[in-house]
Amino acid sequence: MMHHPRAAVFLAGLLAMPAGHAEMRPLWEIGAGLAVLDLPNYRGSDDRQTSVLPMPYLVYRGEVLRADRDGLRGLLFDSERLEINISLNGSLSVSSDDDPVRQGMSDLDPTAELGPSVNYRLWQSADRTMHLDARAPVRTAITVASNPEQIGWLFSPNLLLEIRDPASHAGWNLGVQAGAYFNDREYNTYFYAVGPAEATAERPAYAASGGYSGSQVMLTLSKRFPRWWVGGFLRIDTLAGSVIEDSPLVRRTDAVSAGLALSWVFKESSKRVESVE
Repeated sequence: MMHHPRAAVFLAGLLAMPAGHAEMRPLWEIGAGLAVLDLPNYRGSDDRQTSVLPMPYLVYRGEVLRADRDGLRGLLFDSERLEINISLNGSLSVSSDDDPVRQGMSDLDPTAELGPSVNYRLWQSADRTMHLDARAPVRTAITVASNPEQIGWLFSPNLLLEIRDPASHAGWNLGVQAGAYFNDREYNTYFYAVGPAEATAERPAYAASGGYSGSQVMLTLSKRFPRWWVGGFLRIDTLAGSVIEDSPLVRRTDAVSAGLALSWVFKESSKRVESVE
C-alpha cells in the first residue's frame, strides 16, 4: 500500500469544480468509477508505484453538510467572501515490507485528518469564471486502526485559483493550487523518525522536529458530462529546506505525482437546490 497525503481524497475532491454562478442543481449525485494513480510511496520516498483504485463520485449540496471539490465538510460560517468549515482528509497505509527504505520498521497505518478550515475569496472576475481563494486548514491526524491514536497536527495554508471554461473549452474546469505544509513534531515523528532499535548502518537514528515540512504546486482539470465525470491532477512536491529533509527516510526532496479518474454518475436527486460552485 502507499502513503500519500490527500492523493485519494484529492481525486474525490475534484468532483465539483466551479460553475461560477448560481444554478439549480440536484441536492445529491452518486456515481462510481476508477482512478489510476502514479506517485511515491510517501513524501520523500524514491520508490514509486502505480495503483488502480475504486473511486466513488459523491456530491451533496446541503446547507450545513457538503461534499464537493473541497472534500467532505461541515459549514460553520458561509458568506460571499468568507467560509469557515470542518473538513476531512486522510492518507493511505504503507507496508514497510514493500518499501526498501523502511524494511524492519513498523507499517504506517492509514490516517484520517479532521479540523477547521478558513477560506477567504481574495479576487473574483467580473463574469465569475475565475476566482482566487486563500485557504488555511488546520487538521489533527488519527490513525485508522484497531487502536486509533492521534499522531499530530498539520497546517497547510494555500492559494487556489479556479478557472471555468479555460481557453474557451466549455464545461472544463481548471484549478491551480500552491501552498506549504507545517507539521508538528509528533506528526513528523510518526512518518520520518528512526528509533534506536530501528537504526542500521544505512539508516541512522533520527529524531524529527516540527516546522516547515515542504510545499507543493498542483494542477487539476475536470469536466462533468451528462452521465460521466472525468478528472485528473498533476502535482509537484518538494521537501527542500524542510525540517524533515535530513531524515534517512527522505531519499529525494522533489517528486511528481499524477492521477486520472473516470466515474459514471448513475443517480441524482429529483430535488434541486440553488448552488454556486
